[in-house]
Amino acid sequence: MDEAERWRDLDLLLTRPGRLVGPGFEPCPELREFLQSPDCRVLCVGAGGLGCEILKDLALSGVVHIDVIDMDTIDVSNLNRQFLFRMKDVGQPKATVAAERINARVPGVKVTPHFGRIEDQPADWYRAFSLIVLGLDSLEARRYMNSVVCGFLEYDEEGQPDLATVKPMVDGGTEGFKGHARVILPGHTPCFECTLWLFPPQTKFPLCTLAETPRSPAHCIEYAHLILWGQVRQGEEFDTDNEEHMKWVYDKAAERAKQYGIPGVTFQLTQGVVKNIIPAIASTNAIISAQCVLEALKTLTCFSTGLDNYMMYVGSTGLYTHTAKYEKDPSCPVCSAGVPLEVDPDATLQQVGACRPAVQRARRLLADPALGKLLAAPSVSYGSTDLYGRGVFEADTRPNLARRLTELLGG
Repeated sequence: MDEAERWRDLDLLLTRPGRLVGPGFEPCPELREFLQSPDCRVLCVGAGGLGCEILKDLALSGVVHIDVIDMDTIDVSNLNRQFLFRMKDVGQPKATVAAERINARVPGVKVTPHFGRIEDQPADWYRAFSLIVLGLDSLEARRYMNSVVCGFLEYDEEGQPDLATVKPMVDGGTEGFKGHARVILPGHTPCFECTLWLFPPQTKFPLCTLAETPRSPAHCIEYAHLILWGQVRQGEEFDTDNEEHMKWVYDKAAERAKQYGIPGVTFQLTQGVVKNIIPAIASTNAIISAQCVLEALKTLTCFSTGLDNYMMYVGSTGLYTHTAKYEKDPSCPVCSAGVPLEVDPDATLQQVGACRPAVQRARRLLADPALGKLLAAPSVSYGSTDLYGRGVFEADTRPNLARRLTELLGG
């Protein structure tokens, strides 16, 4: 098949005018050339059940230069839905194997893998991408990526976001037969912190997280309950009312927690979490991935108006989707132009509130009646200048902690 025939359907979207196109859309062949050029780089964060689908959809939709980052390795429990992996891949990094499979299957695509934590990448690495797509199963990881893209945002003197500093991000999430897709344009649409109320406390965990990267006592307990039990006591049905069964799960969970340095596994906690798992559903991942990649293409080319700004899918009793336009919080400490705070001009930045993780003393930001409820480990910026940032920004901005505000803000 020649290139023109291969991308015929994509060209129909990019070369024809219409009444539903996005702002500034000009149909032309150059749009596909841009989409497939090194100037258009897309990052997929996560290579699990949803991430595999996103990588496949991006590659088959004309995006050529794709990067994928994931810290997990492949477990046997992944193989029923993470279709890029095989039995021989067990123990290998997900990002590496996923990239190899896509590169081998889709001619011309160039997927670059990164095996490691998202926090270990520098700010400029994230800045180089045209768009970021999230396929994560952790609220904490989403909030971190949200802080990264919002950290690039700059405002002018009138408090309006500078379009050149907006880093688009598309997020997808699934839980059983439910899922969501959302578009985040920092400064224009609500970020994660603006709508944290959408996320209830997490008590259910994907199997891949339990098997590969436990981060809490509940992860260790569910690993023993859902994975280890079937491996060690094959053919024996687990009974939550059987004290010996529960004691076995507790003992194995405590051993795993000790292995990973995770405190807090108790028999009482074990009893409380063993019934709180929801299995991942492959069809839900496919549906949410399709929506995420469609929104990514809209954002990159403007061939159609984009999602504004949240889509929910429910497949437990049929096929139901709902789109909602959530409002941006004008006082959001992450994505707004700034939040007023009165401080002593001779105070150091550390005294104001940008205390390093090892420092536990109360600071002005944490003591503020409004901000203190929203912040635990704050970053601080002035205009477009990051005075102190966490994660990828921490090393570069750490020297500012000991400097006075009058020095940092120019008098």
